[in-house]
Amino acid sequence: MTPLPKRRWSTRRQGKKRATLKASSQSAVKCPNCGELKISHFACSKCGFYDGKKIITIKTKKVKKPVEDKN
Repeated sequence: MTPLPKRRWSTRRQGKKRATLKASSQSAVKCPNCGELKISHFACSKCGFYDGKKIITIKTKKVKKPVEDKN
C-alpha cells in the first residue's frame, strides 16, 4: 500500500500553498529591428528577427483590387 496523509489539509492551508502558484503575465519588449512589441526571448511575429538575425520568413496576404466594369 502507498502512504496516505494522516490529516486532511484545511482550506486555509490549501489556499496558502496555492497562493505562490499564481500565473504572471509575460514581459513584452520592443523589437530592436521593427519597433513592435514582442515577447522577450521569442522571435518577433511582425518581422521574424531574433537576436539580430532573420529566423522566420513572414508571409503577407496579397490584397486583390476589385475589377472595374467598363460600360
